[in-house]
Amino acid sequence: MRKLIAISFAVGMVAFAASAARAVQPDEIMPDPVKEARARGLSRELRCMVCQNQSIDDSEAPLARDLRLLVRERLAAGDTDAEVIDFLVARYGEFVLLKPRFEPRTLLLWLVPPLVLAGGGLALWRQSRRRALATGAGAGAVTPLTPDEEARLAALTATDVPADKAR
Repeated sequence: MRKLIAISFAVGMVAFAASAARAVQPDEIMPDPVKEARARGLSRELRCMVCQNQSIDDSEAPLARDLRLLVRERLAAGDTDAEVIDFLVARYGEFVLLKPRFEPRTLLLWLVPPLVLAGGGLALWRQSRRRALATGAGAGAVTPLTPDEEARLAALTATDVPADKAR
């Protein structure tokens, strides 16, 4: 049984690795392994403009292939990683980056999620404090019944079943 599980796991891992690696075609791979590693690293940082939630390294869209080839062309021409990124941002805008740069114009993008999370945590904390205070105050203080409530209670208890028959 263990052997079957191990084989299934191995087959699953190979299938997963093959599916992740099939986006980059063999004719795209650069002969220099160092430049190819740089190209793959850059491709993981760039958004596929068709898929929008995948990097161009993972996408099989024709535009992603064109962008992968463009990255490799720029690296073959001697550009640095920063120059390749700057070239693509100048051509396609900041949207091409999967992880936007931390700049004054993207400050709101970076700060809103933590602020919303902190605000939600604060709201939950305040609500739990209010509930604890309300529960604590209600449990400690006994409010006397009004005359109408006492009369209604007396009427209800007078019509109740005797205690020995309620069991």
